[in-house]
Amino acid sequence: MTPAWLLPAFVLLISYLLGSVPFGLLLTRFTGAGDLRKIGSGNIGATNVLRTGRKGLAAATLLLDLLKGAAAVLIGAALVDGGGPMAGAMAFIGHCYPVWLRFAGGKGVATMMGVVSALYWPAGIVFALVWLGALFGTKWSSVGGMAAGISAPVALLFMGRIDLAPVTLGLALILLWRHRANIARLAKGEEPKIGAAKG
Repeated sequence: MTPAWLLPAFVLLISYLLGSVPFGLLLTRFTGAGDLRKIGSGNIGATNVLRTGRKGLAAATLLLDLLKGAAAVLIGAALVDGGGPMAGAMAFIGHCYPVWLRFAGGKGVATMMGVVSALYWPAGIVFALVWLGALFGTKWSSVGGMAAGISAPVALLFMGRIDLAPVTLGLALILLWRHRANIARLAKGEEPKIGAAKG
């Protein structure tokens, strides 16, 4: 007889491994753009891919990081009753702390957007609008990402999806923690804006 916990554990593991695929690093390596960890901020996300001058690669990284978060939610929901939120959370954690890169991953903004959009698409739209608004309004990628992350649990509360607010709040807190160096630079007035060499 198969233990009841086996399938949920399998889903969480698969979601983590899916989330931990470093698309930005893989794309830049396969296209000859170099080791992303030695470029700009050293981050593996789309913002740092943009610093290679390859806008197409940056867009592809953004889309793939978003899709892996959404895919984890859909897989979790399909295989385990109510499994979507935790599967999405594990994909997000996988992106931020990938086993393949000694747990030094990205900051999770695009992956969180994918998770939020798959859980409840209206909140995903709010996330995207806040992200773009803060990004283009301030020219700071970090501010756009953090504002979007914070907007998710707030939007879900106002939309009556209280059931989804706790997990997205948890993701937002991790996202803020991943941006702690950016927060310190913002406080010192040293955070570079979009197009600068470091951030």
